[in-house]
Amino acid sequence: MTSAAPAPTAPAAGRKGAGGGRSERGPLPAPLAALLRGLPVLPSVVLLAVFLAGPIGYCVYYAFTDMQLTGASGTHFTGLHNFSRAFGDPDFTNAVELTLLFVIGSAVIGQNTLGLALAVLMEKASKPVRSFTSAVVISAWVLPEVVAGYLMYAFFFQQGSLNAILRFLHLPQQNWLYTLPILAVCLANVWRGTAFSMLVFSAALGDVPRELVEAAEVDGANPWQRLWRVTLPVIRRSILTNLMLITLQTLSVFGLIYTMTRGGPGNKTETLPIFMYQQAFQNSLIGYGTAIALVLLVVGALFSVVYIRMLRIEEG
Repeated sequence: MTSAAPAPTAPAAGRKGAGGGRSERGPLPAPLAALLRGLPVLPSVVLLAVFLAGPIGYCVYYAFTDMQLTGASGTHFTGLHNFSRAFGDPDFTNAVELTLLFVIGSAVIGQNTLGLALAVLMEKASKPVRSFTSAVVISAWVLPEVVAGYLMYAFFFQQGSLNAILRFLHLPQQNWLYTLPILAVCLANVWRGTAFSMLVFSAALGDVPRELVEAAEVDGANPWQRLWRVTLPVIRRSILTNLMLITLQTLSVFGLIYTMTRGGPGNKTETLPIFMYQQAFQNSLIGYGTAIALVLLVVGALFSVVYIRMLRIEEG
């Protein structure tokens, strides 16, 4: 009985030896381990390289050439000629000014302010009113951009709905798409895009601590003071994030403006996306149009840098 006792220890020793053999090999080299960890994302990287980085690289190349759709025997490298031509073109300067006016008027001021106002008012409203308001506002947001453009054209043109309402009220009428075209497209973009800001601010207002609002109310603060001194400081990060998102979205608006005015009358609503399209596809100047597209990309990047720096300051 005593002589058989050591027998069970033999397999354990063998397993220990095997385990010791594995530990002797040690961990995988760092480059190989990093490669194995990156294998799951390799297909995504390949797709991004093929369908995103590749086209962007070609666009950057075309911006420095005289490529044309028709009438040219070949494509030649022209350096910074397209960019110097753009910055010396009064139509390009007009497009930049209109783009900034469109972004600031319809996004930074219009969508952001109206979205916040709707979110604050809906917080105090009854459930039926909230449901009805949300349905009306979001219905404009989910419409395709071209459909929204046609609806706004039908509202603002000379025989449209707006003049019919003014006629019924015995008020002066005018051809809004001719006399105030940039205001018309700004209001159209506010109508279409306010729902996004409203949803962002509705979610942010739900995170405002109720005890802070109640304490301000006990201290005698009126609704405006509670909004300005309590609510807005708490949701300021949401405000900056919303501003960044709607600014970038508004910079690229094309279908809404093109459907309503095609950049006209003249060039009074010719923002950078419209100007880029006209140069590249109507005038067949692909190289020049691509250079304008890169300028638009830089403008969006500058807005993004400003907002990101403001967010970092808030974090600090």
